[in-house]
Amino acid sequence: MAFPTAVNDQITDAVTQSNVKVLAEAPAMAMGSIYQTMVHSTGIMFQNAVSAQQQQTMLSQAVAGMGVTQIYNVDTLAGAMAAQGGVADNLSSLLAALQAFRAQAGS
Repeated sequence: MAFPTAVNDQITDAVTQSNVKVLAEAPAMAMGSIYQTMVHSTGIMFQNAVSAQQQQTMLSQAVAGMGVTQIYNVDTLAGAMAAQGGVADNLSSLLAALQAFRAQAGS
């Protein structure tokens, strides 16, 4: 110490060493906090990706099911010729909805 005080030198040394220890650990604690934040954000990103894939799969299954239903509902060739425009329109609108969802999920 530079000048004598009423406080014991061992006490001032202990306080000084504690302060130095805290200052020395600060960068490591900050980096640890940053790493935890990055890991948490990455985990949320993967959860969102899995959720989008599940929604895409459900939509694809629904479109395939509706397409098969449309195909099986055509009874005869004459009925198919009469209803071909409606079935084609329904299938093309389902395909457009699926492509719009894929474009939205990709961006």
